[in-house]
Amino acid sequence: MMELVCPAGTPAALRAAVQAGAHAVYCGFADETNARNFPGLNFSREEMAAGVAHAHANGAKVLVAINTFPRAGSEDLWHRAVADAESAGADAVILADLGLLAHAAEHHPRLRRHLSVQAAAANPDAINFYAEAFGVRRVVLPRVLTVEEIAAINRDIDVETEVFVFGGLCVMAEGRCSLSSYATGRSPNMNGVCSPASHVAYAEEGDELAARLGGFTIHRTPKGAPAPYPTLCKGAFVSGDQTGHVFEDPVSLDATRLIPALAKAGVSALKIEGRQRSRAYVAEVVRSFRAAVEAQAAGRPLPEATLAKLTEGQAATTGAYAKIWR
Repeated sequence: MMELVCPAGTPAALRAAVQAGAHAVYCGFADETNARNFPGLNFSREEMAAGVAHAHANGAKVLVAINTFPRAGSEDLWHRAVADAESAGADAVILADLGLLAHAAEHHPRLRRHLSVQAAAANPDAINFYAEAFGVRRVVLPRVLTVEEIAAINRDIDVETEVFVFGGLCVMAEGRCSLSSYATGRSPNMNGVCSPASHVAYAEEGDELAARLGGFTIHRTPKGAPAPYPTLCKGAFVSGDQTGHVFEDPVSLDATRLIPALAKAGVSALKIEGRQRSRAYVAEVVRSFRAAVEAQAAGRPLPEATLAKLTEGQAATTGAYAKIWR
């Protein structure tokens, strides 16, 4: 059976994911060492140790995301995070930075190392380099590959692959986004924040409500209409004589129906995005995917999809897995 790797943005979400059937949960410390560094999210050191103990007591693993890129001169913060993850009993750390991978391999050789999607390793040469140089045991593949491309990669590597199957999408190459840092000075890759709330402002202008990020107007909606959060790559932009979602529509990834194909392609683990989501959201998505992976492993038909109401804009896509736009 493929491993189901589930998000835990808080201790409550971790418990909900474990109870709902997660084989593993991924989470991070409450600082800039992880790429979901938002107020009210993440774990203190004590909470991490308690979360690992709870997961292990219920047969689940904990993977700690330390997946931002260290600031020059401040490497100690990231080094401490790796050490503290091991002390807490984590089953693996999810890393992206070359220097941090080297540090972990040298100073924490018994701690299993996974390569974060932030590293954007998308071909056998890159993946084999990380495996040979740093002992990486699993790579989280970027969301730019078809199922056929994933199968081809798996034939030429000797490490596990993990792929996203549900949750938010980004049009940028993983780990390479500069939009948020351009608009706000803070980026997901360095600071762990994308389109941070501290830089969001709404203003009534005539009959419209303008949603801005870092001074840039991202959306205009009629008064009384739902106002979306101003995420840069999902904004409505004017292009020629048309106004629309030039980069990406508000839509979520849902690859439930591709689970058999992903298993055949040699994928080891399925990842659900959503560390910013509520524990109720996490529990429902995890239950649905646990039923799906069990059905696939047993050779039964997949259960009926039930997650449409939880997708962004109540719309879903298989993203690049089918890549009909190539």
